[in-house]
Amino acid sequence: MATERAFLEVPRQDPAYRPVPERVRDYRWVELPLSERDIRTQATRCMSCGIPFCHTAHSGCSLRNIIPEINAQAARGRWKEALDLLLHTHPFPEFTGRVCPAPCESACVLGLIQPPVTICKIELAVIEQGFQRGYVQPQPPSRTRPERVAVVGSGPAGLAAAQLLRRAGLGVTVYETAPKPGGLLRYGIPDFKLEKWVLDRRLALMRQEGVVFECGLEAGVDISCRYLQQRYQAIVLAGGARQPRDLNVPGRELEGIYFALDYLTQQNQRVSGEPLSGQPAITAEGKNVVVIGGGDTGADCIGTAIRQGARQVVQLEILPEPPPTRAPTTPWPLWPYKRRDSSSHEEGRLIRRWSVSPTAFSGENGQVRFVHAVQVRWEPDAQGKPPQPKPIEGSEFTLEAELVLLAMGFVAPGRCAIADDLGLKRDPRGFLWRDDRHMTSADGVFVAGDMHRGASLVVHAIADGVQTARHLIRWFNLQP
Repeated sequence: MATERAFLEVPRQDPAYRPVPERVRDYRWVELPLSERDIRTQATRCMSCGIPFCHTAHSGCSLRNIIPEINAQAARGRWKEALDLLLHTHPFPEFTGRVCPAPCESACVLGLIQPPVTICKIELAVIEQGFQRGYVQPQPPSRTRPERVAVVGSGPAGLAAAQLLRRAGLGVTVYETAPKPGGLLRYGIPDFKLEKWVLDRRLALMRQEGVVFECGLEAGVDISCRYLQQRYQAIVLAGGARQPRDLNVPGRELEGIYFALDYLTQQNQRVSGEPLSGQPAITAEGKNVVVIGGGDTGADCIGTAIRQGARQVVQLEILPEPPPTRAPTTPWPLWPYKRRDSSSHEEGRLIRRWSVSPTAFSGENGQVRFVHAVQVRWEPDAQGKPPQPKPIEGSEFTLEAELVLLAMGFVAPGRCAIADDLGLKRDPRGFLWRDDRHMTSADGVFVAGDMHRGASLVVHAIADGVQTARHLIRWFNLQP
């Protein structure tokens, strides 16, 4: 099926979305996947470059997936061979195939002259073909080693580390404060982007391989740090970056202003039938909603609010509106600075405003009713520092809002009892310091993912979890 000229003759084809009137009535996945035939055709567009920038960690895939070879096997319908290549570097392609913004595609050489190869969706097809055909099976270790490892946190980094450590023969227990494992994958990403049966399918495999999950426990509080150190020969901290960026303006104390993750977590709990643990219900039904923050989390809030029946949603972003195509400041193969629209932005009842800075909230009877904001202009600093937002005189405006969602990113790992008990060293931002082996300032205590690097993509967290596990395995081999 592959031809040498396919990249010149075959246009890029992206998956379609379910019709808006249909999908906004439920929380099921919004995509309509390409057929097996279409995926194979798309895989023929890969040029098998002499230097495939798509799988270089610096500009493309942080997992270093062997993309040209995977595409070549997929184009020929050799799904088992493609799957073996993919799983050699990537533990969870079924997650990234649904939620990754695909930095590999922005580094695709074909992208210099045409739309890049649909790498992300080809990889998703490979893993799903693997599940459908029975190729994906538990891989318990052939020999169990005496060492035991506690993994604290069950998000992407923690799960990746746990799987690799267990397959190396180590005893692995994952501790999670939430009722169910998955971290951000379960509680932060809406079901219309990642349905939770996808996560549960992978967790079932990990349990069959021997990974133990202990949920509803806060490591360092419900079980002491001393207990963990006595029971386990190593600890991996993978609790993520959980402290959200706040907005310190007048009126912040009013009811109806919430952090985005609290809002998204509640709705995910509703969808899965979990109790809300006594928390007040947060809903957008019949309300004017203002989402502050223009990233993926903000988009997730928009899609959720629309499904809950919001009267109107306004999204505010302090940065200027990006250009529609790659900006000259981020040339290929760098991650391009350009405007990105998600499926949620296409679902109606939405106003997006750029270069806006909220200045205050006001309300009645302790409840928020208005968001006050001003347009800003980004101007260079006199001392040569990066441009700063400057309010434009006379541009002040007010928005009605009965619900305000703060989606401005995360600034620190937040509370970590183990880090506090051990007095672990932190960097100037408050994230956990580690050495070249991914070990913290305490011997045998490692850190993976966003707790060290800061909030980032799911694929980066998975890659970091894999690397941390490899460092830990090598560290065990050095022990007497």
